[in-house]
Amino acid sequence: MLEALDIFTQANFWAATLRIATPLIFGVLGALLCERAGVLNLGIEGIFVAGAMSGWLAVYLGLPLWGGVAVAAFTGALFGLIHGVLTVPLGLSQHVTGIGVTLLATSVAYFGYRVAFPNVATPPRIEPFAPLDLPLLGDLPFIGPILGQQTAFTVFAFLCVGVVAVVLARTPLGLALRAVGDNPEAVEAQGLSVVALRIGAVMAGSALMALGGAFLTLSAFNAFYFGMINGRGWVCIALTVFASWRPGKALLGALLFGALDAYQLRIQTIAGGVVPSQIFLMLPYIVSIAALVLVARRADYPRALMKPYFKGQR
Repeated sequence: MLEALDIFTQANFWAATLRIATPLIFGVLGALLCERAGVLNLGIEGIFVAGAMSGWLAVYLGLPLWGGVAVAAFTGALFGLIHGVLTVPLGLSQHVTGIGVTLLATSVAYFGYRVAFPNVATPPRIEPFAPLDLPLLGDLPFIGPILGQQTAFTVFAFLCVGVVAVVLARTPLGLALRAVGDNPEAVEAQGLSVVALRIGAVMAGSALMALGGAFLTLSAFNAFYFGMINGRGWVCIALTVFASWRPGKALLGALLFGALDAYQLRIQTIAGGVVPSQIFLMLPYIVSIAALVLVARRADYPRALMKPYFKGQR
């Protein structure tokens, strides 16, 4: 019992929590932007895959690491454009379209990998983001070892949380995005384009989702391989509801899931001989589902979420 509790006092545990949470932070922020504008984006899982593949391939072909990040974001925005055009002006089912985007993005990423490396058994490696060199913070007890294991990509994720929070709460654009997800008729009455706002939000949100995938290949690992996303996109959809569509709570939810995942990896070494490892693998998802059930009953959904809107419609 003491060994299980001692895990929470280890700097390596909290460093792993931040690493595991980083792609989820990008994914939850992306889903949050889409849904605050009234569009459910179930293409997130495939966009994760496309972002991971495109960012890694760009760096492998010679671009700098931040160039790979930009390529991944651009790739995500393209798939967001496809989803936005099909669901906003055309009014197609957001569920069906999202699943279609997931299948399309995943298939394109895997096909592109096979075309680029037809005879390669082991994925080629790149030089990923290096851990931060923090002369002052790195010397702090406990905090220093945690921050010293992170990369600039993780810092960028936290900056994105702040930017999204400020934009949504403090800017006219944020007010328009929130309004278009709650009352698109009022937005149209103000002379703003519901279509442009929703498609723009889906593209921006999809770009953030793709960065979640790019983190895995450019920072957490140094290669792309099939199955590496492992359902992270679907977790982000659930965390968005848990966060009640608020960036601060989205960050908290991603960190909570990251902590649970990091904990189950370590608790297996303590109780793995007594309890089947599959029980520990399920732990983060069981807790996430329980939290989601408790929060969802009181969640303040965007009132126009998943509701198509056509100009002039009342």
